[in-house]
Amino acid sequence: MNANPATLLPTEPDIEAAHEYFVGLQARIVAALEQADGSAFRSDPWQRAEGGGGLSRVLEGGPVFERAAVLFSHVTGQQLPPSASARRPELAGRPWQAMGVSLVLHPRNPYVPTVHMNVRLFVAPARHSAETTAFWFGGGMDLTPYYPFEEDARHFHRVCRDALAPHGQDYYPRFKKLCDEYFYLKHRNETRGIGGIFYDDLDELGFEGCFALARDVGDAFLRAYVPILDLRKNEPYGERERDFQAYRRGRYVEFNLVFDRGTLFGLQSGGRTESILLSMPPMAQWRYDWKPEPGSPESALASFLVPREWL
Repeated sequence: MNANPATLLPTEPDIEAAHEYFVGLQARIVAALEQADGSAFRSDPWQRAEGGGGLSRVLEGGPVFERAAVLFSHVTGQQLPPSASARRPELAGRPWQAMGVSLVLHPRNPYVPTVHMNVRLFVAPARHSAETTAFWFGGGMDLTPYYPFEEDARHFHRVCRDALAPHGQDYYPRFKKLCDEYFYLKHRNETRGIGGIFYDDLDELGFEGCFALARDVGDAFLRAYVPILDLRKNEPYGERERDFQAYRRGRYVEFNLVFDRGTLFGLQSGGRTESILLSMPPMAQWRYDWKPEPGSPESALASFLVPREWL
């Protein structure tokens, strides 16, 4: 186990503290990305008729980011949507609330990888004295390069490992494996990118322990991505690289629409469609039976789209 048994006792979720952290995390990440791009994010607050709302922060058409979306939401409902109740049938019929920060960055330069990160909390309150409040955290981050560099992958994974280390040495290999398995396109027989970490249904450390782990994951994002962005954003590129980027972005769309739990949960729970689909790239391409030329820079990506140990 990763903790003293005393820390495994359930504790009531501190909704206010989690809300405050997520709002602050969104603001810090947006500030750093505005500095990197030199453009301001648009702020789009919204309310959900069924309960709750959020703030979408969006940058489109910048010199560095073709699209960057950093989203906060805190929504509530009266009954779990199918994507959640299928996994936790004992909670069917319960009211619920979910909150968190999710981001996807689609850079303009094909040598800069696309990146995704989210940290979230889900709570299903007890309805009567015979029930206990259920909660779990989920989240992680993963990197999707178009022209891969081993040093970038090692840096990204090193930051992920170090963020999880204070909570137990087995968390990084465990969450890395979950990431490799989750971000996998079965119909393409390839991973979405070079992975990272992914976790869901995390409640084993009690609320305080799980919340601390989620904060460390959220706080690690800028350390994991910005050095790669700074290193690659001025690489020269042309039409060939942009065409390949658009082709590979098609794979990103396929995963998000077919497999992504967050997309399915958002749509099934009556979420705000504009915010849910902000994860999509602004442009993508599909080519019939296209394959890169052997030995070309584009062909090098294939060896990165399989689970492997980076550290």
